[in-house]
Amino acid sequence: MYKRSGPELLLLLVHPGGPFWAKKDLGAWSIPKGEYLEGEEPFAVAKREFCEELGMQPSGEFWDLGTLVQPSRKEIIAWAAEGDFPVAELRSNTFELEWPPKSGRKKEFPEVDRAEWFSIADARRKILPGQSEFIDRLLARVESSDG
Repeated sequence: MYKRSGPELLLLLVHPGGPFWAKKDLGAWSIPKGEYLEGEEPFAVAKREFCEELGMQPSGEFWDLGTLVQPSRKEIIAWAAEGDFPVAELRSNTFELEWPPKSGRKKEFPEVDRAEWFSIADARRKILPGQSEFIDRLLARVESSDG
């Protein structure tokens, strides 16, 4: 999701929840995303995952930003829409994890523990390196639609 603040474009990124990500910041943020199973329609899954991670159903005109292969070899397909998500209203789904490791105790963590709006420059520093190309693709699309 992106929004305009005067002449500036702001991007919505999410910070993954759980103990592995707790102290990571630069290069740790992500676009809202999730995995889809064979036979599922990726765009429908992307909207569902956005809602599960943020607690809000995205709407508007969606732009296909294509696919990127991550360093892990996972493929991410992304769409962008202009909108205004109130980050204070974040309501993420949760996952369960044995924590601390080998303790036998299960603990519940939010899938996303924060969401924030970032300037393009800040988003480039915060986003996972494998997703940064999506910023360039969005900027090219916005510039072509504004021009």
